[in-house]
Amino acid sequence: MGRDWFADAVLYEIYPQSFADANADGVGDLHGVIARLDHIASLGVNLIWFNPCFASPFADAGYDVADYLAIAPRYGTNDDMVALVAAAKERGIRVMLDLVAGHTSIEHAWFQRELNADGPDPDGDRYIWCEELPDRAWTRDIPGTPAWVRSPGRRKGYYLKNFYDEQPALNFGWVRRPGDESWRDAVDAPGPRRNRQALRDILAFWLDRGVAGFRVDMAFSLVKDEQLDEGLAQTVELWREIREWLNTAYPDAVLIPEGSEPRTGGPFAFDADFFLVIHEAHSSLFDNHYAGLLPFHEPGEPFFAAEGQGTTRTFLDAWDTARLADPDRLIVMSTADHDFNRLCCGPRTAEQLGAALTFLFTWGSVPCLYYGDEIGMRYLPDLPDVEGSICNPAYNRSGCRTPMQWDAGPNAGFSTAGASQLYLPVDPSPERPTVAAQDTDTSSTLHLVRELIALRRAVPALGTRAGTRVISEGYPFAYVRGESHLIVVNPRREPATLVAPEAAGATALLSSGVSVTEDGLVVAGFGYGILAGEPARVRG
Repeated sequence: MGRDWFADAVLYEIYPQSFADANADGVGDLHGVIARLDHIASLGVNLIWFNPCFASPFADAGYDVADYLAIAPRYGTNDDMVALVAAAKERGIRVMLDLVAGHTSIEHAWFQRELNADGPDPDGDRYIWCEELPDRAWTRDIPGTPAWVRSPGRRKGYYLKNFYDEQPALNFGWVRRPGDESWRDAVDAPGPRRNRQALRDILAFWLDRGVAGFRVDMAFSLVKDEQLDEGLAQTVELWREIREWLNTAYPDAVLIPEGSEPRTGGPFAFDADFFLVIHEAHSSLFDNHYAGLLPFHEPGEPFFAAEGQGTTRTFLDAWDTARLADPDRLIVMSTADHDFNRLCCGPRTAEQLGAALTFLFTWGSVPCLYYGDEIGMRYLPDLPDVEGSICNPAYNRSGCRTPMQWDAGPNAGFSTAGASQLYLPVDPSPERPTVAAQDTDTSSTLHLVRELIALRRAVPALGTRAGTRVISEGYPFAYVRGESHLIVVNPRREPATLVAPEAAGATALLSSGVSVTEDGLVVAGFGYGILAGEPARVRG
């Protein structure tokens, strides 16, 4: 298949508002990214994932799209995106965009047309409307807020939202269609059909301009009643139709979902599952919930914590389940993302990052590096609500969206604008990490990230195509890749001992605090290592 390249991808997620500001307005832009492409290339990554760059009123940081076919003016123009794609390609890097498929902004022309009409669109409504509130009391993602919003325009009644009031849900039809709710369209009604075609048109528009694919926000929330198995199956079938079209029209293009693709039988529509930081399996490893808990999160002890009270079992069970039907299924694992706290958060310090990064780049997933995590940027608590970043009082996303820290200059080199103009405040700590300070420091987090990615590329056993065999689930966590390489990480403060024949005679390719003993390894607190040995020895 033309998408085989994705198995060797290393992603780099950019929150464009906060990466690099080239025009001194305090907000990041595409020319800023172009100017920093050499840094991105120096990491060894080969795929950039941009959070939404499309025209938007930014009620939800761009996840409320007003025009899918236009770059937001704050970032530049469509031509600037084309230039960025070309400049990245010169460095061996592809570009993937974020597609918000389930809703738009209230300012989108589609919504404004229906909002200001006297009744249903004769061509089929693109949104979900009802004149009287349904009997069922529905709530959406923001606790306590109603799912239905009273129409502020000529159109009578209410529209269904997906998240904020400013994000009306697009109409892809319903599974259940009770007789007393005639406003529910079938999945093949004119409105849903128009939206399916629009998805193809949007994908084609940007693929024709050189992008490599899309990460799809809320990918499995399109056909409503998605909480029912039938709803998920209908949505997956919708994406399978798009995949069949892509296979012919754009065979190299990748589609990555937010979360895991439901297993409904038949071929996969998406090229991987995505264990985001809001995914329970990922949260059980890394999240200390310092940004707050989402309604579907349960507090717990993360495995990568100094106290050493966590477990890898939740993660391993989810990994096995995801690959049960297809052992070769690709899974993306991220250091962090735009919705949750970074690796370096709360009490977790830079010295603890080595074990976490070693795991993420050697486990066998497709790794995703969130901008700034390559230098150990901190999650900053108690920041202001900017563009919907605080979606409920207990959950603040601003702290993981702060400006990239490039150097020791004003605003950490992010922008020459005044500090009060910045999208979000820069980390005020005089000890904040920067790219410039770590660039030539062989003991830095940046140097480790470059080493790990280079080693992953040089050693096929560390990539996605080799098998993984766990030999210790606790502290230390240890596993064999490709029956030739042993990886060991100890994210707790106390030393840990591994007794295993796989370690006999092994040679460290990259390590910190790892000592080979007669019958295994001793791993210092926060230690990590990638070791090679003769295949027979590693198999034991």
